[in-house]
Amino acid sequence: MTEYVKINTENGIGKIEFFHPQSNSLPGHILAELASTITKAGEDGNIKVIILKSAGERAFCAGASFDELIAIDNEATGKQFFSGFANVINAARKCPKFIIGRVQGKAVGGGVGMASATDYCFATKFASAKLSELAIGIGPFVVGPAVERKVGTSAFSAMTINATKWFDAQWAREKGLYTEVFDSAEQMDIEVEKLATTLSNSNPEAMEGLKKVMWQGTDHWDTLLMERAVSSGTLVLSDFTRNAINKFKTK
Repeated sequence: MTEYVKINTENGIGKIEFFHPQSNSLPGHILAELASTITKAGEDGNIKVIILKSAGERAFCAGASFDELIAIDNEATGKQFFSGFANVINAARKCPKFIIGRVQGKAVGGGVGMASATDYCFATKFASAKLSELAIGIGPFVVGPAVERKVGTSAFSAMTINATKWFDAQWAREKGLYTEVFDSAEQMDIEVEKLATTLSNSNPEAMEGLKKVMWQGTDHWDTLLMERAVSSGTLVLSDFTRNAINKFKTK
C-alpha cells in the first residue's frame, strides 16, 4: 500500500486517518497533508468532532522519516522538514473542534507529539511511547511543548533523557498522555465512537469555547515551534546525527 491521508465524514464526525508503510512514519508531504486536513476539518460546518487515527494494528506512528532525515543537507531544508511537525501541532491546537486521538500501537517521537496535540486520547495497552530523538543526536524540541503540556515537566524530562526506553501505556495514562487505555483495539473503538457521537450532538459554540480555555497560554506556539524547528534542522546536519541515523536504518 502507498502512503495516504484521508478523511471520512459521517453524522458530524470527521475521521482523519494516515498511513505509511514504514510503521506510519511521517515524511514531509504526509505532515503537510495532515496539517491541511485538520485545518479544513476545523472549518467544515458538517464536522462537529474529529477523530485522529492511523491505519494498521501495532504502530500508531514511528515519527520522523529516517529517509528524509538523512537526505537533509542544509539548514533551510532542515527547518522546512521539522516545521511540518510544528504545523500539525499548531493546526490541532487552533482547530475549533475537539480532536479525539486513537492510538492503537507504539508511538515514537513525532507520534508522541501528535497524540499530545489531541484533546482526549484513547489508547490500547500496546501503545508504548518513546521520545527517541536524543538517541540520534537531536532532541524533541518541536514536539516538546505539546508533550510537556500533557505529561508535565518531570515526565517529559524522563522521556527525553531516557531516549531508548519504551514507556508503557499504563505509565502514559498515569502521566496524562492517554486518558483511557484498553486491552484491545475493538474495546477502544467502542468507546471512541461513543464519545465522538456524544460530542457530535453537543453545543459547537460551547466546545469551541472550552477548547480555547484548555489551550490557553499557547498562542506563542506559532513562533516557538518554528524556532524549535530551526534548532532541530541545524542539529540534524551534524556528523553525530547522520552516523546515528544510518546505524538505526541498518538495524
